[in-house]
Amino acid sequence: MARKFLYVIAGLVVLVIAALLVYRIWGMQLIRTVMVPREAFSDLKPLPADAYDGQAMWIARPDIVKDNPALWTPQGIKDAPVPEKAAVFFIHPTSYITTFGDAHWNVRLDDKEAASTARRFVTGQASAFNAAGNVWAPRYRQANYGAFLTDGPEGDKALAAAYRDVAQAFAAFLKANPTGPLILAGHSQGSRHLLQLLREQVAGKPVADRVAAVYAVGWPISVEADLPALGLPACARAAQAHCIVSWQSYAEPADPSAVIETFGKKTGYSGKPRKGTHMLCTNPLTGAFNGAAPASANRGTLDSREEGKPPRLLSGVVPARCDTSGVLMIGEPVDMGPFTLPGNNYHVYDYSLFWANVRDDARQRLAAFVKS
Repeated sequence: MARKFLYVIAGLVVLVIAALLVYRIWGMQLIRTVMVPREAFSDLKPLPADAYDGQAMWIARPDIVKDNPALWTPQGIKDAPVPEKAAVFFIHPTSYITTFGDAHWNVRLDDKEAASTARRFVTGQASAFNAAGNVWAPRYRQANYGAFLTDGPEGDKALAAAYRDVAQAFAAFLKANPTGPLILAGHSQGSRHLLQLLREQVAGKPVADRVAAVYAVGWPISVEADLPALGLPACARAAQAHCIVSWQSYAEPADPSAVIETFGKKTGYSGKPRKGTHMLCTNPLTGAFNGAAPASANRGTLDSREEGKPPRLLSGVVPARCDTSGVLMIGEPVDMGPFTLPGNNYHVYDYSLFWANVRDDARQRLAAFVKS
């Protein structure tokens, strides 16, 4: 009996090793086969001109009082008042991840699973800004996760279609908030759309003078090839206003090669190639460009591991160090849940790892902006 048990264990070990070998050799090809939509791309019908005038196309906005996920805060949070509240425009990350034949290039607005996941992102990410201002988080026909995995034109077309919704929502947001300071934030796909908004709708226009801070988290930004075209500098220190914050989180040993490779293939917003340039890394524990900080500087990591219980803040758990590659290292792997990506990529947890520090950072930058 013992011998049979050992044979079973040995067989499982062999299968695991074989699976790892297959993934190492054909991993990306397999993922693309499963995740990239098979249907032909067809452009989306434009939304009605007044689509974002009412509440229906918003996950969060100030007049949504009941079940507004952006108003959530963990137990025990107490904030000093800010001198003037900002209007916060937050673009949620990809929540539309489907496989095989049921995948569309862009999410349908009646997709309940994607909508529910988007609400959870707003709860865990956009909520960090609710002490600094009133959060507006639009629904939009986001591109499928598979759009980022293909070199074909369909991926870019899906992202362009998603961006048109975001741009329409941003126009409605500005119409509803014609004066006062603004905070613009996003994550992952949301940050990609946010950067395009900066380039096309903000840089060089009067609205740029109202931007207290930009949080383009979870998307690579070239210091040399992107920032000159975005109209705002990188945030060099804490409490600096009118600047851009960005980071991408990895535990050690880290393998950010996939991000670095993709980053190097693209042309920056300035028209210059990104290859060989530096990725912007803001240390969320110090609010400064590059640098390192110990775990003791972390005021609160959002822990959502206990199913059925609300997330709680754990202080002093996660350090942060900007690596020479341009990504943010968080030290040894920390248990944040099941969504850590290959290469010790903590992309899903970019905000959660530093939730309390982001909250304080936004308040400080807003106060500096109002004072100036």
